[in-house]
Amino acid sequence: MTDTEPVTDVAPPLRGPVMMAQRWVDVAFLHWAVDPGVVAPLLPHGVRPDVRDGVTHVGLIPFRMVGAGLGTGPAVPWAGTFLETNVRFYSVDTTGRRGIVFGSLDADRLLVVAGARAAFGLPYRWSRMAFDERTAGGSREVLYRTALRRGGAGTRIHLRVGERPLAGAEAEVHAFLTNRWGLHERHAGRDWYVPNEHEAWPLVGAEVVDLDDGLVAAAGLPGVADRAPDHVAFSAGVVTRFGLPTDARRPRR
Repeated sequence: MTDTEPVTDVAPPLRGPVMMAQRWVDVAFLHWAVDPGVVAPLLPHGVRPDVRDGVTHVGLIPFRMVGAGLGTGPAVPWAGTFLETNVRFYSVDTTGRRGIVFGSLDADRLLVVAGARAAFGLPYRWSRMAFDERTAGGSREVLYRTALRRGGAGTRIHLRVGERPLAGAEAEVHAFLTNRWGLHERHAGRDWYVPNEHEAWPLVGAEVVDLDDGLVAAAGLPGVADRAPDHVAFSAGVVTRFGLPTDARRPRR
């Protein structure tokens, strides 16, 4: 078996042109540790669950997308700024590259949903979404809501954001989960790897005030989000750049 690439704080430089750039803002990371055998059937051909200390993870990640644009050009007006929530798994391909696989992606821009589904086969859905923030007891609190427009699953997430950067064991776990420099996806009968790069995540601790989620179950893991997340963090955000898709079976260079 090919050696798995190390977890690094710095992304490998993109090879070739930038396909798109976008800013992810007010990002919440909620993660549950799960049995790799439960996740494996949910992944596309050619990738396996990425395992740490005998478990893999499923993430519930709500955030604000701001100023997305094609290539290195300006942001797309209106359509480039929207709310998104994704459920994601953590993967390794046959070349040893670490990445993520999306179980679902919800966004409140129909144009984005239609374009991403057509161009990349990503499981985007058009949903009603809301983001709010407030100060309570001297602490910042953030609230995310997602509801599918055609019924079914949704999520309500209420977090209290800490002030201290993550440290120790929690910082190590989140480095493993968030330092991901590519996306694994099967589309049009082929296995793809889409590279990305961004600065190090500025992560702080966060506390769940209230959580009512159906998105994780709808992505294939019923019962997981009925318990409290094992790891929770929050980030002000990063600017991310994506390279062109490549064959996921092509060896690393």
